Amino acid sequence: MLNKLVIPFIFICGVVAFVSCEKDLPTYLEYKDYAYSSADENGGTWKPILIDEGAAINIGAPEDISSQSYQAEISSLKASMNEINTSQRKAIAYWGNNAVVRWNEIALELIAKYNLIPGPNDDGSYTLPNPNNPDGPPAFPFAHPPYASRALAYLSVAQFDGLITAWHYKYLYNRAAPYQQDVSITYAYEPNDIPSYPSDGAVLARVSNKVLSAMFPLEKEYLQKMEDEHLESLLLSGGNVPSDIVTGTTIGDEISEIALARAATDGMKNAQTPKAVSDSIKAAAFERFGWQWDNLEIPVRPVGLTPLFGKVRMWNVANVEDVRPIPPPALDSEEFKNDVEILKNYADNMTEEYRAIANFWQDGLGTYTPPGHWNRFANEFMVENKMNPLRSARTMAYLNMAVMDAGISCWDAKYYYHYPRPIQMIEGFKTIAGTPNFPSYTSGHSVFSAAASEVLAYIFPEKATLVRGWAEEAAISRVYGGIHWTFDATVGTDQGRDVAKYTIDVAKLDGAN
Repeated sequence: MLNKLVIPFIFICGVVAFVSCEKDLPTYLEYKDYAYSSADENGGTWKPILIDEGAAINIGAPEDISSQSYQAEISSLKASMNEINTSQRKAIAYWGNNAVVRWNEIALELIAKYNLIPGPNDDGSYTLPNPNNPDGPPAFPFAHPPYASRALAYLSVAQFDGLITAWHYKYLYNRAAPYQQDVSITYAYEPNDIPSYPSDGAVLARVSNKVLSAMFPLEKEYLQKMEDEHLESLLLSGGNVPSDIVTGTTIGDEISEIALARAATDGMKNAQTPKAVSDSIKAAAFERFGWQWDNLEIPVRPVGLTPLFGKVRMWNVANVEDVRPIPPPALDSEEFKNDVEILKNYADNMTEEYRAIANFWQDGLGTYTPPGHWNRFANEFMVENKMNPLRSARTMAYLNMAVMDAGISCWDAKYYYHYPRPIQMIEGFKTIAGTPNFPSYTSGHSVFSAAASEVLAYIFPEKATLVRGWAEEAAISRVYGGIHWTFDATVGTDQGRDVAKYTIDVAKLDGAN
């Protein structure tokens, strides 16, 4: 359990050095194309998440390389490559040879753009974003942390299953890339021996466009533009012919349909409740425990943020009650009274170090949220370890499933216990991190970060001490900010670690190790 009083400043220095203080908004990760550390030839045998096996989607054999049709594709490709313009060269450089990174960055960009809380109307009432009227006002979605975690999970899981399928057929049919068929074709990236049919990049382009368009419906035109640019770059790089691309997009279509069918029935549409339901949840908590959280915003928002997110379908935990944390301290207990003094002491003796930590991990409105923060770390680690797209998609799928499950577990605890925040219980208390519109126990930052750090520690064991330290710092940052009790952070950290174990247990059995 983390130390609830002191976290060494070395952790924030390490984080700042790692991401160059660019975590609040999505940033373009500059990296040179690299030779993959492994081709993962057996990747088509790995266990997917949404489908039974990599061969579940039927893809026919490609044309033989000696066929007239294939040779025509090669000739057409060479002609197109001879006419590449400056804009196309920039696109080829941008997408690189690991587009999992690029599509994740696009998702983070959209999360930050839509992470804007709807304001009050002139009469003091509130109108919520409506998926049936995405133009609003207010525009749909409000990409708060639960929404962000869900969008990233569906994106990553669909990418992973799509690439497992692609890898299955790549090594079943074993058709080499165009630049390996014709020495006059110069490949834009580092060469590799991974077969080109079907195109893994085309799978990513199509499935990412489809999933993100469903999550951010006002961005369909932009996302289609990015898919088109990505697909063109796959051809002009010398890595694929059109038949590779067409087959890849077919896989992307089928996988995204399966992913979005799950999303349509996972319960998220009911997470933001009417006031009557929200009031009944609050009343039940008061009857159960004798306390309740009250929103102190002005004007008061009538409903807390997604009271039933804790009921959304989890990925790897069968029952959310299995990971529900212990009750928080009673309001007349010595533990609670001691925590009041701790919070007062921080507020009265705020140091530059504590303020810097609170600000660094804030991940508030207009940013890519705590889930996005950990995705950024994962992107850097994947490039550092020279992962191929399939191995990268696996990393992101397990990371984001664990983070979403952690968020569901956290929101279950928040509204089951409905525990008041420090600003509600300490007279005259002020925060330096705003006033979140949901109960205190447990801390979302703590639960999200602990779950993410455990998955990253599993996949990148050499980073285990580092990422676990970051998670503990993210947790205590919310105490420094004055919006959480120390037990929100300590119990939340344990909760996130417990939830992550379920996902890690699945990862250990998927055949990739």
